[in-house]
Amino acid sequence: MIFETQRLIVRKLVLSDLNLFHKMQSNIKVMQFAQGDVKTLEEHEEEILQLIKKYKKPINDFWIYAIERKSDKVFLGTLALVKDNQDDEIGYRFLEEYWKKGYGFEVCEGTIKYCRQKEIKKLVGYVFDENIASAKILKKLNFKVVKKFINDDNLLPETKFELKL
Repeated sequence: MIFETQRLIVRKLVLSDLNLFHKMQSNIKVMQFAQGDVKTLEEHEEEILQLIKKYKKPINDFWIYAIERKSDKVFLGTLALVKDNQDDEIGYRFLEEYWKKGYGFEVCEGTIKYCRQKEIKKLVGYVFDENIASAKILKKLNFKVVKKFINDDNLLPETKFELKL
């Protein structure tokens, strides 16, 4: 376990997450605000195996974790903690049937506490402007808008949010 909240456990991905991971990553509604193409089950299996291998790397700047519901151990989605050249970025994704249940807010709030314990000084989040729900979550958690721009890959308006920890 990486950390837990009242209803959730954030943990490392395991191969048994594959079918629900594939279901989430193959849903057009889930992926509409994410970059990347919808993949086959076999491609997602390779992806999840690569993500699992990264846990053992001494220097890793791309962490993808599973989000699991405590009550029944069901895989709900993923949490990303990504380090680019200067920022620690948060990202999350849920299976569509778990939208609008407060899980996004809860996992973000838990991630903030976790990052403070790890002495991370700042978190950023990138949100496509059409993704009103995610922008609302970040604003509620006191992330501030620091940049508005057009995404180079899909030409959609996007906002960069930042939270100083």
